[in-house]
Amino acid sequence: MKSKMLRDILSLFFFVLVAISAFGQNTPERIHQDIKKQTAQIFDSLINIRRDLHRYPEISGEEKRTSEKIAEYLIGLGLEVKTNIGGYGVVGILKGAKPGKKIAWRADIDAMPSTAPDVVDFESRNEGVRHICGHDVHTAVALGIANVLSSQKEQLEGTVYFVFQPSEENIKGALAMIDDGLFDIIHPEEMYAMHVTPFPTGTIATKSEEMFSDYKQIHLSFQNVTDNKALIAFAKRQIRGLENVAPESKFWNMQNMGDPELGIAAPNSIYTNFTTVEKNNFSITETENKLEIRAFLSFSDKKQRDSAISNLKNQILASPYADKLIKAALVDVFPTLDNNEKLVNACLAQLSTIYGKDKVLRMYGVVADGRSDDFAFFQPKVPSVYFFMGGSNYEKGIIAQTHSPNFTVDESCIKTGVNLFSSLIVERLK
Repeated sequence: MKSKMLRDILSLFFFVLVAISAFGQNTPERIHQDIKKQTAQIFDSLINIRRDLHRYPEISGEEKRTSEKIAEYLIGLGLEVKTNIGGYGVVGILKGAKPGKKIAWRADIDAMPSTAPDVVDFESRNEGVRHICGHDVHTAVALGIANVLSSQKEQLEGTVYFVFQPSEENIKGALAMIDDGLFDIIHPEEMYAMHVTPFPTGTIATKSEEMFSDYKQIHLSFQNVTDNKALIAFAKRQIRGLENVAPESKFWNMQNMGDPELGIAAPNSIYTNFTTVEKNNFSITETENKLEIRAFLSFSDKKQRDSAISNLKNQILASPYADKLIKAALVDVFPTLDNNEKLVNACLAQLSTIYGKDKVLRMYGVVADGRSDDFAFFQPKVPSVYFFMGGSNYEKGIIAQTHSPNFTVDESCIKTGVNLFSSLIVERLK
C-alpha cells in the first residue's frame, strides 16, 4: 500500500515537473496555433485592406497610393521600412528576437488596364484600371504575414524581408528593384512568392523547376534565294512540325488544367513533355540580302526546348536550304520561373505536416500559358520557390481566372495564404 502511494506521489511529482518546465514555452505546435489565432483576429481587417486596394488600383509604374498604404501599415507594425526602390517598391524588415536565417517574401502590387465593368460591389474607382490579376490579394496576404510574424517577434528566429514589388505586369519591376540596390538592402538566404490561381481556395501548390511553360520566339535567318516563297513555306512547315500535341487532345481545353485526373496537379498530368507552336502567328521580314522568319513556341521544360531547336537545325541542314541558313535561335519573351528543387521538397514536407496533404499540393505539369512572372529575375540570385494559391470557390461560382474580365476571388484565400506562408517562414527561419 505504502509503495503504491509512493509511486503515485512520484508520478504526480514527475507530471507537475514536466508541466512546469513546459509552461510558457512556445513549442513548434504552439507557434502555428498562435499564427492561426492571430490570422483569424486580423482577417476582417485584411479584407478591408484588399478591398481598399481594389477600389484604387494603380497600373505599373504608378503605384504611389498603394506603396504609401503599404509603408504606413508596415511602420505601424514597427518594421524598418525602405521606400521608392525601383520606382514605388517598398521593403519592410522584421528582425526576430533570436538569431536565425534571413528569408524574403515578395508580393507584386500593380493593377492592369481594363475597361470591363467590375464584378464586385467594391468596384474600381479609377477609370480604366482594375485588379484583375489578384495583386490586391497578394498585397493583403503579405501584409497579413507581416502582422502575424510581428506578433511572434519574441519567438521569431532570424530576419524576414517583405518585398513589395511594383511593375510586375510590364515585366520591369523586379529588374528595377535589383538595379536600384535591393540586394544591398536585403541579404536573403531564401526567397518566396505566390500568385492566386483558379485552384480551389484553401489550397496551395508548387513544383520544382518550371511552373509555366517556357515561352520563346524562334528566329530563323536565311540568305535570299531565287524562290523565297518556297523557303518561307518550308520554314513554316518545319516550325509547325515541332508541335507534339495532337489537335484533338484535351490539352487544348484550358479548363482541364484544373482537372484532378489530367490537370497540372495530377500525377498523370497531360501538361508535361510538350512543345506547342502559335501556328498562325509568323513574322516574315525580307530585305535585299536576307529573309527572316519568326514564330512563338512554348515548351514544358528545358529538355523539350533544347530538343526542338536541335531538331529544327538538323532538318534545315539536311534540306536544300542548308547553305542559306544564317541563324536559328530561340529568344526569351518572358522570364521563366525555375523553382529550387531542394527548397520545394522541404517546403511541401513542412507545410503538409502542419496543415495536411489535402491543402498542400505537388504539381506535376506546368501552366501551358507561358506568361510567367518576373519574380524569375530574383531566382538566379537567391534560392527560391514560387507558389500557386487557390482563389476559386466553384460552389459559389467564383473562378479566380486571372486576366479575365470576370476575375474575382473567394476572399477566404487570404486567410489560407497568411496561415500557411507565415508557418512556412517560421519553419524556414530555423
